[in-house]
Amino acid sequence: MRALLAVASLLLAACGTGGPPPPDWKSDAADLVERYQKHALLGENTLAERYFQQAVAATGGAGRIGETARLWLVHCATRRAMLIDDACTEYAELAAAAPDAADDAYFRFLTLRWQGLDPARLPPQHRELLRAPPDARNLALDAVTDPLARLLDASLLVMRGEADRATLSLATETASAQGWRQPLLTYLKLQRRQADASGDATARARLDRRIRLVEEALSAAAR
Repeated sequence: MRALLAVASLLLAACGTGGPPPPDWKSDAADLVERYQKHALLGENTLAERYFQQAVAATGGAGRIGETARLWLVHCATRRAMLIDDACTEYAELAAAAPDAADDAYFRFLTLRWQGLDPARLPPQHRELLRAPPDARNLALDAVTDPLARLLDASLLVMRGEADRATLSLATETASAQGWRQPLLTYLKLQRRQADASGDATARARLDRRIRLVEEALSAAAR
């Protein structure tokens, strides 16, 4: 489950090891945002948002502007990994009161404002994507080992109009391997659109079967 926190573990103030135990608000927020990501990626949106609001209540109840802003940054990153074009306005409003250079760099990365952005300010798993020339960014995804980071990078390339067929395939199989139903369904439908455009009836039929399976699972989970 820690793989789901590739973004959150870097952005939320870490609980750390050794020394005094972390305060309850910090450990509660870390646990709750992990649950948020898990259920959001599974397409269990009502439950996911409930956990997220509880995480916000934990940091907000401690009066922590910076940590609450980071939670919204995690929220934005998770939604963008699912190809939901979140404007991240909640983060921006909070960050204005407690600016942080690393958080601002990540916000710019998520919102596709890459011009002049220093890769060294990003979490390590995203740096090579930004360093790669535009025509090689799709290849840079192969070196990203964390599934959520890879899915996020692929989704940002889709949003920038830079994704190729291999990118869609990699994102689809990444979501499939993890059982992340929500982004998987989105990427399967993008691949089906490609199959339609190329007149590939065999691929279209195979994708239809996969889409049907995922939709049935999402429907069952919503009951």
